[in-house]
Amino acid sequence: MAASEFTGSPAFMDVSGTPIAFRRVEGVAPGIVWLGGYRSDMLGTKAETLSDWAAAKGHAFLRFDYSGHGESGGVFAEGTISKWIGESLAAFRALTEGQQILVGSSMGGWIALRLIQELRKAGEGGRVAGLVLLAPAPDFTSELIEPELTKKQQRDLVQKGYFEEKSQYSPEPNIYTRALIEDGRSNRVMTGPIDTHCPVHVLQGMADPDVPHTHALKLVSMLPADDVTLSLIPDGDHRLSRPQDLALLVRAVEGMVAQASPAPDRSLA
Repeated sequence: MAASEFTGSPAFMDVSGTPIAFRRVEGVAPGIVWLGGYRSDMLGTKAETLSDWAAAKGHAFLRFDYSGHGESGGVFAEGTISKWIGESLAAFRALTEGQQILVGSSMGGWIALRLIQELRKAGEGGRVAGLVLLAPAPDFTSELIEPELTKKQQRDLVQKGYFEEKSQYSPEPNIYTRALIEDGRSNRVMTGPIDTHCPVHVLQGMADPDVPHTHALKLVSMLPADDVTLSLIPDGDHRLSRPQDLALLVRAVEGMVAQASPAPDRSLA
């Protein structure tokens, strides 16, 4: 792939009639697949940091925007977890080879967990070598949004089909649709033990105003303990984009790559 496709303008793939924008770095396996959060895009600090790291280390790296996000086509308000999982699955299958490490941020953590479920169902689970989850928000619609809905928000969902909420990260409000919330219920993963069949490293800020660290603790309690590392960052916020947070992210990915990569054969040394 030409360099301009990952340093300048994105490339596009068609998924169910929607142009999905992506950038990738060619390299060896295990590759890294970035799965962004709700209303985020692939040009954020964390994704850029991992892209630079992958290019320097010679590992493949893929990032893309869900429909309605960033440079992709589609309407944001028409998006659902199922739709974004479908796009992620299509990108994973079309644009990666060999084993991959899924790095999911916020909602991307939910997408990553559902992605591995779908891959395992299709007999492709072995392609995921590990998960690195940052401020993971699996089941956020039912676990974090629905219990906190005000009477007005409930009324808006019924009457308008959506409600708006002020965003800390954008002048435009967050929009949550009835379709998103209803679809979220059918994609829940935190209903019992979660079998990833690969190591998981969770990075969670304890000063996160959006996804409380108790949510990460609940998630970890459902994962196989011997394969899980939880790094709690006492003063970490939701974005985890400070230099020290980015350094921790890179170390987590490097550790996962080391676990996935075969040990060198020293029998002839």
